[in-house]
Parts: sequence; structure tokens; C-alpha cells
Amino acid sequence: MKSKYESPLNSRYASKEMSYLFSPDYKFKTWRKLWIALAEVEKELGLNITQEQIDQMKKFKDDINYEVAEAREKIVRHDVMSHVYAFGTQAPLAMPIIHLGATSCYVGDNTDIIIMTEAMKLVKKQLINVINELSKFVMEYKDLPTLGFTHFQPAQTTTVGKRASLWLQDLVMDLEDLDYQISKAKLLGSKGTTGTQASFLELFDGDHEKVKKLDPMIAEKMGFEKCFAVSGQTYPRKLDSQILNILSQIAQSAFKFSNDIRLLQHLKEIEEPFEKNQIGSSAMAYKRNPMRSERIGSLARYVIADSINPAITASTQWFERTLDDSANKRLSIPEAFLCVDAILSLYRNVVDGLVVYPKVIEQHLNNELPFMATENIMMDAVKKGGNRQELHEKIRSHSMEAGRMVKAEGKPNDLLERIANDKSFGLTLEELQSIMDAKNFVGRAPEQAKEFVENIVNPILEKNRDLIDSHAESIRV
Repeated sequence: MKSKYESPLNSRYASKEMSYLFSPDYKFKTWRKLWIALAEVEKELGLNITQEQIDQMKKFKDDINYEVAEAREKIVRHDVMSHVYAFGTQAPLAMPIIHLGATSCYVGDNTDIIIMTEAMKLVKKQLINVINELSKFVMEYKDLPTLGFTHFQPAQTTTVGKRASLWLQDLVMDLEDLDYQISKAKLLGSKGTTGTQASFLELFDGDHEKVKKLDPMIAEKMGFEKCFAVSGQTYPRKLDSQILNILSQIAQSAFKFSNDIRLLQHLKEIEEPFEKNQIGSSAMAYKRNPMRSERIGSLARYVIADSINPAITASTQWFERTLDDSANKRLSIPEAFLCVDAILSLYRNVVDGLVVYPKVIEQHLNNELPFMATENIMMDAVKKGGNRQELHEKIRSHSMEAGRMVKAEGKPNDLLERIANDKSFGLTLEELQSIMDAKNFVGRAPEQAKEFVENIVNPILEKNRDLIDSHAESIRV
């Protein structure tokens, strides 16, 4: 038995790729890359740093002596200086110049930005694959009429594919925001203790031009285009809030989808995948609970609530920095990314295995269609000489009574028979039934769904073709 708490985000939900991004190993290896980049830039700008020192650092950039760092941290109580010391024991020639001129936020904050940027790219890949799967579903069922609902009360007819296009559009909106956030990613750079770069101005003997070159040169070496123009000791904590807002939006989209699937599964119209040997309930063997959709909702609710953390942190920072952000960031940011990673994996898995029951959909639609056809019926009766105002009152009265019989006595909907027997309408039962083709009541739903996929979604998928996988991962239920 394991004797310590283990986050279910790692053990059950999130992917190995996302989990590794937020691992200590990825973080500390990135620290070393940043120290190497700083040393290289300082050398290129004229400081007395040798290539031999840099080569020795590079030799151990991925070979971290964790035991040395951990032992040192017990003594000095400072994680960055412990790893500077550990790195220096492996690269003794470079010991004097590792972290030269920098503050802890040089490695800490730049690494956080690098991790979040890479994590957003993973989220984007997941999002693209969900969009791809869902667009196929939209196109497959764009013509299948289904009962629409407002307030979860029967409303006008739509199609299964058109309804799914609403889920799809939410994800497209999320992707637009995510793409924008990735496109403007920038590092903190090397700003010093209060963001003034005073230590570097001292190192370079007051040469402002050389100090100005530090940030763009570091950014380029780390794969970024730019750094924040100004900062305190840290990058603006508003960045964390912006990023988690996007993750919250993705969670909101997934939550809405999962709720709709749960309602549809209750109606027995559409079900999430249910594996051959899956157990739905420990007590009720017949049950097919929408467990994946419920898990999406559960995790999404956590992300939505979690997004308030960086908002409060960004609001309460004092002047150039305080340290009440750190402990919160260590929890709120990784957990939000790990949750969204799990949510999108579940979302894709559900869409990939959705089961549609057209006969049940048709039955529900036929139960309500006579009520929805009343406007068409009234118009046809007027064409035969009826009075619109008189017919409106009669059809209202017939509808109320037919609805009462369905709800109060459990009888079939006999509205058509009632109208056929009312001579003022002048319509036979056969004529009334000919109006009842559900496709006559879906409006432009099929065309809207098709045009949305072809004009909006497909260009996005084509642009991101390299991110699309061939299959959805299996999910632990």
C-alpha cells in the first residue's frame, strides 16, 4: 500500500505528457538551460566568461545531482541557491559565474512561463482533436431531426448535428483565445530584484546598450520572441489569471457538453460509450450511468473555481513583489492544466464513442410534433377558407385538451384526430399526417451545421493538421 497522498490528477486523470511538464525534473532541467543561456549571452556581450565554463555547464544540463541539491537545501533553506550549488559541484569551472547578476525569479519565473506555454500547446493539441472528432459527428447527424428544447421543455425541431454544432462552436471560441494567448507569450527575461536591471548595469560598467540586449538575446536562446518590457521582480501575475481564464472557458464548454449528454442519456436518445465489461452501478446491475460525462463536469467545476486563485493573487501583489503568490501558484496553475488535460481527453473519448438512437429520437419527436405543426395546420386551414382568429382559438383549445390527456391520463397525443374531427378546419386526417414530416420543421438546421463545419471548422483543422492524432485514448472509468 502507498503510504502518502497522491494526487488523482497524476494517478488517474491527466496524461503523462502534461504531468511531466509540471514535474520537478522538467523544472530543474529548464533552470539549467536558463543559466546556460544567461552565461552565453553575458559572454557574447563581453563579460569574462570562457567557452570552457559554458561547455562544462552544458555537459550536465540534463544530469541533475538531486541528492546534492536536497542536502544543500536543508542547510540554506533556498531552492534556487541549492541548485546553483549542486550545478557548481558538477561544473566547478563555471561555479563562479552560474546565476551571475540574476535573482531567483530569473530561473523561477522564466521557467514558469516556459512550462505554461508548453502546457498551452498540449491543451491546443487536445482541443484540436476534440474539435476534429466533434466535427465528424456534426456532419454525420446534420440531417437527423430531433426535438429541440428551451428550458428543457419541448420547443421547435432542430437536428442532432445542429445541436452538436453548438458544442463545437464553444470549442472554436476557446481555441481562438488559446491561440491568441500562445501567440503573445513572452519571458520575464533578466530584470533583477526590483525589475530595474541594476545588477546587470553594474556588471557591464554602466553600458545601457549592452544591458538592453540581455533580454532579447536570452529570449531567442529559449525559443521566445520577446520579454516583458517592464516588470517588478516577477513577471506580471496577471498573466497567470489570463491563462487560467482560458482554461476555465474550456472547462465551461466541456461542462455544458457533458450536461447535455447526461440529459440526452436520461432521455435514451444519445449515450456516451459503455464498454462491454463496464459496471454502471455496484447495486443496480442494469444501469448505464454517464460516468465519463459526470467526471468531465466534476473536473470542470474544479477548474472554474480554481481560476479565481490567480485573479486574487494578481490583485493583491504589493509593489515590486510579495511572496504570497508562490505557494498558491504551485497548486492552482499545475492543477488547472492537469484538469483541463484530463477533461479534453475525456471529451474526445466520449465524442468518439457516442451512440445515437434514431428510433427513440423519432418517438419523442412524434409525441410533440402535432403541437409544433399547429401554425402550419392553421395556415392550410385558412387557405381552405377558414377564419384565422377563430381557428387560432380552436387549435389552442384542442392543444390544451390533448396535452392534458397525455400528461394527466397517459394517453397518446390525439391532437390530429381532434382537428380532423373539427369541420371548421376542413382538413382530413391524411392531409394532417402529410404535414407531419419532421424535416419540414427543422428550418436551416442541416445547412447551418454543414456550413459551419465547412466554412469555419475545416480551415482550422487544415491549418492544424499536424496536431491531429489517429485515435482517441482509452479512458480509465
